Amino acid sequence: MDTWRLGSERFQRKLCQVGSKYTKRYSDEYKRDAIELVRSSGRTVTDVARELGISSESLRGWVKKARAAEAAGSAGPAGVSADARDEELKRLRKLTLEQAKTIEILKKATAFFAKETDR
Repeated sequence: MDTWRLGSERFQRKLCQVGSKYTKRYSDEYKRDAIELVRSSGRTVTDVARELGISSESLRGWVKKARAAEAAGSAGPAGVSADARDEELKRLRKLTLEQAKTIEILKKATAFFAKETDR
């Protein structure tokens, strides 16, 4: 496991052996720290990746996944999944249609009784 500092930040990189070659595997904590560094520093993904010694494409993928996860989490009320939102939308559309039909019936009834009182 490699450990180093970048400014006041401390980063750890874990290397795992896969087959006969060493493949870099990064901990979730390391990924979160790298993503936060990209967001807070105002620098490009490429610059941050170069300083950390990782592939810019890897870091770009992590940032993209983090943004997608945040977008999915913040798209609706806290803790509500997309499926639950879709079901709620379907239920509300059905209710709106029923209420529109009820309004039409009441309009016709009002017109009918208005004619009855004129006689």
